[in-house]
Amino acid sequence: MSRLSDVLDRLAATIEARKGGDPSMSYTAKLLNDPALAAKKLGEEAVETVIAAVAQGPEALAAESADLLYHWLALMAASGVSLDAVAEKLEAREGTSGIAEKASRKS
Repeated sequence: MSRLSDVLDRLAATIEARKGGDPSMSYTAKLLNDPALAAKKLGEEAVETVIAAVAQGPEALAAESADLLYHWLALMAASGVSLDAVAEKLEAREGTSGIAEKASRKS
């Protein structure tokens, strides 16, 4: 996982560097300027990732997953949600079964 982690760290830094950029010159700046657009694009990429998973094979799934991760990182940055905040949520769930964790959210 370290290779993916390294790539995501670099991508997150690139996205951060685009903050305040000209939306007419940078797609990332455009997403950062409009969290609703970033959310919409993430949703589109999620659907495309599912389609690739069930109907298009591993190469398409890898490509769509890359798009999904990019748009997720852009949405987090556009919404002011730090990756550390997400990590904190994941860490809090470590060692808990998925079924138990999901049940705990209902109360």
